[in-house]
Amino acid sequence: MTDLVSAALTFPAVIFGAALVVTVCFWLLVLAGAVGHDSFDTDLDAEAVGFAGVPVAVSVSLFVVISWFTGLAGSVLVLRGGTTGTPRAALHLVVLAGALLVAWGAVRLLVRLLRRCFPAEPPSSRQDLVGRTCTIRTLPTGSGLGRAEVAAADGSTSVVRVRRPVGRPAPTGVFTSGSAGILHAYDAEGEFFWVSPYDAALTPYPLPRRAA
Repeated sequence: MTDLVSAALTFPAVIFGAALVVTVCFWLLVLAGAVGHDSFDTDLDAEAVGFAGVPVAVSVSLFVVISWFTGLAGSVLVLRGGTTGTPRAALHLVVLAGALLVAWGAVRLLVRLLRRCFPAEPPSSRQDLVGRTCTIRTLPTGSGLGRAEVAAADGSTSVVRVRRPVGRPAPTGVFTSGSAGILHAYDAEGEFFWVSPYDAALTPYPLPRRAA
């Protein structure tokens, strides 16, 4: 027991121990609802180290736990070896490198098994905006293109190119700057939406709010 405590308080296990404390505090905040488990997904590139496919917090937490356990075990062996001075310091460096290498390999293997538990979200598509209401910003005249602001399902807004059906002009006064329309089809070749006058009885989607 004494060897275990001594090893936990010596280099390199003490470094991994500090990282483990931070990791535990993070997951306590997740359980409390203060942060999300995917908080760091957009900040770190997990693919560069082979950890892609699961939330960054999950892969990093696994890395910290495995490296701490490996580093602790290695430190215990070094302390029980009885070496002192420079040889022991060199062995601690070997333990540090070995713990990082073992943790990296183990997490890569675990990530492959855990990927099925975190299915990737399909990329957003222009087709997702079909059926949503929009606010006309630049009038679509005749067969020309205009621009409209539309709100996506996540609340974000974007400006898209729109065209009204040729040969079916909108009633006078419907299409003005700031008036409402509905995107009823997307032309992938022309990269624009077909837009028609908005009828509140036909769609449940709210209009995007104009910026103050």
